[in-house]
Amino acid sequence: MLSDLVDGARLDAAARREQTPLEDLERAALDVAPALDAVEALQPSDTVKIIAEVKRASPSRGHLADIPDPAELASVYASSGASAISVLTEGRRFGGSLDDLRSVRSAVEIPVLRKDFIVEPYQVLEARAAGADIVLLIAAALDQQSLHDLHMLVGDLGMTALVETHDADEVSRALDVGASVIGVNARDLGTFELDRDLFGRLAEGIPGSVVRVAESAVKSAEDVAHYRRAGADVVLVGEALVTGDPAARLEEFLSV
Repeated sequence: MLSDLVDGARLDAAARREQTPLEDLERAALDVAPALDAVEALQPSDTVKIIAEVKRASPSRGHLADIPDPAELASVYASSGASAISVLTEGRRFGGSLDDLRSVRSAVEIPVLRKDFIVEPYQVLEARAAGADIVLLIAAALDQQSLHDLHMLVGDLGMTALVETHDADEVSRALDVGASVIGVNARDLGTFELDRDLFGRLAEGIPGSVVRVAESAVKSAEDVAHYRRAGADVVLVGEALVTGDPAARLEEFLSV
């Protein structure tokens, strides 16, 4: 599944490159307002922080929500206490787009994450040009040199990388490239099976100086509390928000 998603992301990026050459994209990336400080926004505090996700669909669940106006949903998230907004920009299986990211960026004043299958510099430049402050880098999708180079490019452009991991080796790889924000995804991207306890097993290997983000397997406030007890500074939530009342759900999750 991960290989298919990465292959699709490469093809889609190549098609966009035909429309917007690299030189034009580089200029656009330098013309936008500077990125917001996501590390500061996600710093550990006395209460859990939430990255709220704009997510229309997923390979495991199919259609989740229509979301005709991503900016409106993001505004609800921001006014309800989210510390950052994640925007799925992958179109084949998640129903997202860079237009969604641009729309959300124009509507909120908190950090915005481009969540996609990022495997080449062109996509990082796209993220910055669209106004992203955070870029997801999935360790399982990248060899170590690529992870290092993309992580460095994200930083050079003033953004923050959220390096997603799934095992202890990937946590070590994330630390080796200097990641300041590390996520642990409970969903196996090969089988799409969930393991809610994975975060707790890996969190011990993530230093306290690094922002620790728990991803996936959140359906209730108890799931958020479970991650918090295991050491999560931040919990990324998508499906549970878009399939219910987002303001009420956020209030519930932030109260744990």
